[in-house]
Amino acid sequence: MHLEHFALIVDDYDSAIEFFVEKLGFELAEDSPALTTAGGRPKRWVVVRPPNAETGVLLAQADGETQRAAVGHQFAGRVGFFLRVDDFDAAHAGMTQAGVEFVGEPRAEPYGRVAVFLDVAGNRWDLLGPT
Repeated sequence: MHLEHFALIVDDYDSAIEFFVEKLGFELAEDSPALTTAGGRPKRWVVVRPPNAETGVLLAQADGETQRAAVGHQFAGRVGFFLRVDDFDAAHAGMTQAGVEFVGEPRAEPYGRVAVFLDVAGNRWDLLGPT
């Protein structure tokens, strides 16, 4: 058993793909047309994931006011996603250079080095590395 995908509500598929692929170094695992939304609008099945990972992020474009209101607030301002890397300094430097917004300086915690960053929608993520 494994967690295959988790959904992230975004404003726009293409902006989200660009963020995850160009700024975080994820791979675009799938981008296929899907059935229409409940309101009859076209949608896509878009999955991005870290290289060699099994679990992917399903990018779900917001449909309707309730979903649009959740963009960037899926965890009520808390960190809701955790991206673990082997080389923290290289990942942090590369993401900073790519324009990823960090909301504080890296710090040491008992579970490793950590820095909080914002995704394309404004959700908070922990970048995690070894101690």
